[in-house]
Amino acid sequence: MSFQLRREEVLDASGLAAMLEESPARAAQAILLAAGEGEIEAQALLGQILLDGRGIAQDQPLALRWFGIAAGRGHLMARNMLGRCHEHGWGVAADASIAAQHYRIAAYAGQDWAMYNLANLLATGRGVEVDHLQALALYWRAAESGHAKSMNLLGRYLEEGQVCPADPVAARDWYRRSAEGGDFRGQFSFAAVLADEGRIDDAVMWLEKALAGGNLNFLRVASEALSSATDPRIQALAAKYTHRYKSLL
Repeated sequence: MSFQLRREEVLDASGLAAMLEESPARAAQAILLAAGEGEIEAQALLGQILLDGRGIAQDQPLALRWFGIAAGRGHLMARNMLGRCHEHGWGVAADASIAAQHYRIAAYAGQDWAMYNLANLLATGRGVEVDHLQALALYWRAAESGHAKSMNLLGRYLEEGQVCPADPVAARDWYRRSAEGGDFRGQFSFAAVLADEGRIDDAVMWLEKALAGGNLNFLRVASEALSSATDPRIQALAAKYTHRYKSLL
């Protein structure tokens, strides 16, 4: 199927993401044309839709190539995605050390997802030496820029007092902000705090939100944690988490 596109529509890279939501196939054609015209945002988007197979046949090696083109021109999210490809083996052999190099370039330039991804490697020692202090600093920078997942992990460091003074009040605030920012793990963390405060109705509300947005691994682990809860209203959610987990298998 072919489409007729106006030149201004092809080159309007700012509108391509919105078009992708409405009509993936039409958007894919527009993205291809705009990428060929040198639109850097379209080049990064082309890498993403090739990686996802959205509106176009999935092709991870070609996605890697387009991310490389956009990253070479200074696109920070494309640089972060190069790191993701190398970390997870998408279109290339998995190599966390190479992933860390890409994340570091984008992170030091202020890209929040790259800060988060690099911090994850530093916290777990994948491809780099374990460095919780640097991981904490990166999570903190990303959290302050509005990155919800980093807010949750910053909250964990502050709650546990790992390589920093324990600060449960600040941890609670970061969990709340992460939850309100839409991160399902942040919602779960904030629910745990609320449950400890005796605010069970509020905790259940956030646990329901986490249930709706959680991925497979989270749902499995969370269901096990909820099954040991002392409050029956929270314990009852364990079955719902298990059911959704099994439905995603």
